[in-house]
Amino acid sequence: MLSYQHIYHAGNLADVQKHALLAWMLAYLTRKDKPLSYIETHAGRGLYQLDAPEAVKTGEAEQGITKVLAGQGLAADHPLHHALSETRRQHGAAAYPGSPLIAASLLRAGDSLHFAELHPQENAALRSALRPWKAKVHQQDGFELAMSLAPPTPRRGLLLIDPSYEIKTDYARLSGIIGQLHKKWNVGIIALWYPILKDGAHLPMLSALEALELPGVLSSEVLFPPARETHRMVGSGMFIVNAPFGMEVEAADLSRVFRTLA
Repeated sequence: MLSYQHIYHAGNLADVQKHALLAWMLAYLTRKDKPLSYIETHAGRGLYQLDAPEAVKTGEAEQGITKVLAGQGLAADHPLHHALSETRRQHGAAAYPGSPLIAASLLRAGDSLHFAELHPQENAALRSALRPWKAKVHQQDGFELAMSLAPPTPRRGLLLIDPSYEIKTDYARLSGIIGQLHKKWNVGIIALWYPILKDGAHLPMLSALEALELPGVLSSEVLFPPARETHRMVGSGMFIVNAPFGMEVEAADLSRVFRTLA
């Protein structure tokens, strides 16, 4: 059983980048009055309390979302603010939404939501967090779920692939998985998050993804100091297939926010 639990890292600077881009894409998709599908391969528990002992122990949220909000780095009308405000209205001032709650709060009653989470405790917490919404939570391998659903109904939509990379072979297999998913669902937005580590472990994966020559690709990366002296992560990246119109501007704006923080 995998041991990674995101509560130790919730709200860190990687989350800020990933969740800001995700919220923007979902808000863009909902401009059209047409239903869509949202699929997530590694959902986690969906709802985090930043005053929990695990989060306080690492202090990563203080360096991340707390710092961003204090500096007003995101525009006041950014959809991530909406998701955060809605989560805190329901769950308290220390609450932070993971990507499942961001999606649930921004999407509509007619949209289809599927979440995969293998860890039993995280899966149970996710089901509880998503209870107010009509969402399907699966306790199965997220890649298998995505393959079984593609192409989903409705065909419009977005797939978020957000592994912990605790399984080191994920780096090597992700290009093949994304290539297969795109063949099955050529109109879907496929968003892959990856950490930028000091050893550059993501670089061969990116080269393999770029070699696929997929359509509408946007690669967005931000850099930041390590959370702790021994921490290996020095940045965060998103590789997006079929990136929505205007995504380049949003990514550039977010990069400026991170340069200001640095």
